[in-house]
Amino acid sequence: MSESHGASIELENLTKRYPGNAEPSVDDVTLEIKAGETVVFVGPSGCGKSTTLKMINRLIEPSGGRIRIGGEDVTDIDPVRLRRKVGYAIQSSGLFPHMTVAQNIALVPRMTGWPKARIRDRVDEMLHLVGLDPGEFRHRYPRRLSGGQQQRVGVARSLAADPPVLLMDEPFGAVDPITREHLQDELLRLQRELHKTIVFVTHDFDEAIKLGDRIAVLRERSRIAQFDTPEAILTHPADDFVSGFVGAGAALKRLDLSRVRDVEITDYPTVTVDDPLQTVFNRLRSCGRNEILLLDRRGRPCKWLRRGDLMRAGGSLARAGTPVGGTVTRDATLRDALEAVLTDSTGRVAVTGRRGEYTGVVDMETLLHSVHELLEADRLEALAARHAPEEARTAQTHTHTHQEGPAGKAPV
Repeated sequence: MSESHGASIELENLTKRYPGNAEPSVDDVTLEIKAGETVVFVGPSGCGKSTTLKMINRLIEPSGGRIRIGGEDVTDIDPVRLRRKVGYAIQSSGLFPHMTVAQNIALVPRMTGWPKARIRDRVDEMLHLVGLDPGEFRHRYPRRLSGGQQQRVGVARSLAADPPVLLMDEPFGAVDPITREHLQDELLRLQRELHKTIVFVTHDFDEAIKLGDRIAVLRERSRIAQFDTPEAILTHPADDFVSGFVGAGAALKRLDLSRVRDVEITDYPTVTVDDPLQTVFNRLRSCGRNEILLLDRRGRPCKWLRRGDLMRAGGSLARAGTPVGGTVTRDATLRDALEAVLTDSTGRVAVTGRRGEYTGVVDMETLLHSVHELLEADRLEALAARHAPEEARTAQTHTHTHQEGPAGKAPV
């Protein structure tokens, strides 16, 4: 089934006032989001970013202003019809506990009147899309899923009716940091395939840098402090308020702008748990490295094996080797990869595909080289910025002297 791509979103003077409050919660927001773009709203707690998001699909009704999606003014259309055209994913997934995974995903297509066979196919398609095996997960209830699996099902449900727009309100805020990184990577992969228009709310600036094509840094009442690309905000924050969000270490934060797929991924010698012991020894001897990567029956990284490990374990693969700690995907940022390498203390990290299968290795040397390149680029940019005012002053002085003529007198 072909997917529909994203639609543009225009917010024009969008305002929300609650009775009894002197100030509006959202004050006169005007913003244009391009079709297929991921825009992240980031700002302090209580600044109105979630309220602004919920007005787009009119879960909260605006007090004033207009909303256009794909050029259509949706301010006055039936809000239920609007919500069926706009996917919505929230923190803690929001799955209905009394419904199976399949029933949760099928919710909007069923309300929209899709035929049963089409819904069944769509549920399986969505589960495959978010990396879950339909045979294993279709009939499970949410309580039998991990937090990360629940979030994946939540994203699958929000995409099931093929909406052009996906709204995400802190969807990964309630899971542990490692699961959160993998869910972020999964969203980046999905977006490369689907090209939806995504509006994503977070209070985590690092998450905003990683996910956003553009970031809207919001002050109180959702007033826009800066709306620009992550690179522009990191290198040229608009004011002290935005600088406070960027925080220290802007050069290191720029590692969130580069992906593992952007650097050299090296191949590493591998064996599987089903290989005979002699094959493992032969591979170790011929590979030119002092260790080898053991893969499980699904091709996923399992252990790092050294010759000495095998000797000490009496040749038993079950007892030998060091378990693989974290892994990263090609969509992971270089910062994720650097943290994984430092946490694992092995000098490298395995790179995996969408189902966890091994695809290569990134090592510390490659990552440090990328860090040095970023720091050098920052240094040169800062140098150019310092010299620019001096050159301008010199040119101005030269012009002024030339105009005055000899002895400081103006030319006749």
